[in-house]
Amino acid sequence: MSRLASPIRKNDNVLVITGKDRGKRGRVLKTQPDKNRLIVEGVNIIKRHTKPNPQRNIKGGIVEREASVHASNVQLVCPECSAQTRVGHKVLGDGRKVRVCRKCDGVVDK
Repeated sequence: MSRLASPIRKNDNVLVITGKDRGKRGRVLKTQPDKNRLIVEGVNIIKRHTKPNPQRNIKGGIVEREASVHASNVQLVCPECSAQTRVGHKVLGDGRKVRVCRKCDGVVDK
């Protein structure tokens, strides 16, 4: 299966633009490039019934955790203008290729 290059990376701030959690903002905790999905902090909370496992120090019961959302359902939040934006690319003078905000032309990468 081919890897889909998503413009959103780990630790980016994103805004959910569709679905039951529409309007929520969160930080990307994990990316799954092969499925084109992301796990976003505080978004798409599910209840998981887990069995206790003393070897792994896991308590049993109902655990709430984040499930993945499709990358097309979120949009990057620009750190400079704090607006939801699409992502562009630009090559800087020192040869680095960086992601840029389409609205304010600010650099998204640190």
